[in-house]
Amino acid sequence: MKVILLEDVKSLGKKGDIVEVSAGYGQNFLLPRKMAAEATKGNLEKLSQKQDALRKKQERVKNDALEIAKTIEESTFIIKCKAGEKGKLFGSITIKDIAEAICSVLKVEIDKKKISFDEQIKSLGDYVVFVKLHPEVKAKAHIRIVRAED
Repeated sequence: MKVILLEDVKSLGKKGDIVEVSAGYGQNFLLPRKMAAEATKGNLEKLSQKQDALRKKQERVKNDALEIAKTIEESTFIIKCKAGEKGKLFGSITIKDIAEAICSVLKVEIDKKKISFDEQIKSLGDYVVFVKLHPEVKAKAHIRIVRAED
């Protein structure tokens, strides 16, 4: 019996896979629990349409991420903070500060968990941080730390 998995089933496959199972297992376990549907012509067409729609949505999300990445890489984000005489900051710049600076300029929500940088930012100057916008799209953001005027 061929079935289309409606959710991930351990040792069988992932959601959307078409698998061959014994008739008893399919009729007595998978179908009643709505874990699978019979692989009829109509169900296969529905699956194909869902996969096409999902593929288009993923492509649209990736294209949006590419546009945002281009904008991020072309911009320099300025963060103002208090610093001592030699340019050493009182504290350090956090990922949250960087996310807020990017969000305020681009008006786009950036998850702070997607931002990373190599070294702690504890003095005035220019830095580069990395923003992961999509599994396949990463952007370099240029951050300039300047002294806040009292």
